Amino acid sequence: MDPMDRVDTIVVGAGVAGLTAARLLSRNGRRVVVLEARDRVGGRVWSVREGGVTTDLGASWIHGITGSPVAAAADAFGLRTEEFTVGGYQPYSRPMAYYGPAGVRLTDDEVRRFVADVDTVDAELARVVAAGAPGSSYGEAVESALTAQGWDAERTERVREYLRHRSEEQYGVWIDDLDAHGLDDDFIDGDEVVFPDGYDALATHLAAGLDVRLEHVVSSVRWSGEGVEVTTVQGEFTARRAVVTVPVGVLKSAAFSIEPPLPEPVAGALSRLEMNAFEKVFLRFRSKFWDEGVYGIRQQGPHGLWWHSWYDLTSAHGVPTLLTFAAGPAARETRGWEEEKIVDSVLRELRRLYGDRVEEPAGIHVTRWQDDPYARGSYAYMTVGSAPEDHDLLATPVGGVLHLAGEATWTDDPATVNAALRSGHRAASDVLGRAVPIEDAWATG
Repeated sequence: MDPMDRVDTIVVGAGVAGLTAARLLSRNGRRVVVLEARDRVGGRVWSVREGGVTTDLGASWIHGITGSPVAAAADAFGLRTEEFTVGGYQPYSRPMAYYGPAGVRLTDDEVRRFVADVDTVDAELARVVAAGAPGSSYGEAVESALTAQGWDAERTERVREYLRHRSEEQYGVWIDDLDAHGLDDDFIDGDEVVFPDGYDALATHLAAGLDVRLEHVVSSVRWSGEGVEVTTVQGEFTARRAVVTVPVGVLKSAAFSIEPPLPEPVAGALSRLEMNAFEKVFLRFRSKFWDEGVYGIRQQGPHGLWWHSWYDLTSAHGVPTLLTFAAGPAARETRGWEEEKIVDSVLRELRRLYGDRVEEPAGIHVTRWQDDPYARGSYAYMTVGSAPEDHDLLATPVGGVLHLAGEATWTDDPATVNAALRSGHRAASDVLGRAVPIEDAWATG
């Protein structure tokens, strides 16, 4: 097909949102072309395979399979999953080995007391956030909740530190830069699973049979009542409508333009969302030197400023593997570091806890989502002054011809593959002017 040939709908981006929208539109008789900047489908779902080990550099989990369309799609496509329940960034969920500021593992009783303190503050925090004035930060809400306890400085700091790490690990942002409502979606229903063979199989199945043009970098989308014109390095494409699924970081960049500019309420919602700084650091070892019978390791105190949590992926990877995150300030500070320097920094903290048992890794992966021109971060977060409904407002149809979709456009659980898939379904329904079953996205008949 010549680039100038007219199609019904152009979908920009072959991530889960774009592929879901395109699949549903195609199944409902629309002629669709998907334009993808990368040389692969999946977007921020990206699996790499080395030495018989599959590593998901982007999305990894289905956070709660109960009622999840992603879980239903994975099942329909025959994807192998393994139960790996995290429970969000919580003090409990799977067994956790906690190490105090001195590098000594806490006793079970000490852990119980710490978890009880977190639960107490969380209960107060929920009340503070619900009653708080618009424009408050998560950090301000945390301080109010902590002050209400009347605890001594050490006890207070232990929980403050924990909640600071939660905002970083859940949303990749410093606690004072996240809106007080930024963690309202921090609830997970049902078991969680990972994909030992790679999450990217979901995207591959969704893309089957679609007209996907790889390495088509879109620079501009022009829209009017007559339709849309999309400019790529490979030429111009025109259509009646467009579904744009690029991340918030790309929407806000100078390298991607929408003309005329997005109107309200879309523009306002976009201005209040930002892309985060959140990178994964995978360390593969020849032997397992860390605590047995635990899902993760956490260290408390100043040494855990950056590297405070390690997650044992051995069961999913088949070889001894730890995952930690450079999140928020840590991701920004280490952005220009060589991979070796980042790994050395992480190993230094592990050696505080495990001494000479910590060997040099046999394999490493450090993600660079901040430097990816087609992502510019891992996912979006709510800046101070935003509201949860800004996610949905971002998906308000523009001029009857332009529709935005993606994880950032879904209020209930943004920053997830589930949000991306659901937003793609909504965009397809909006384009068609009628509701279509989401199950059609993974129907194989």
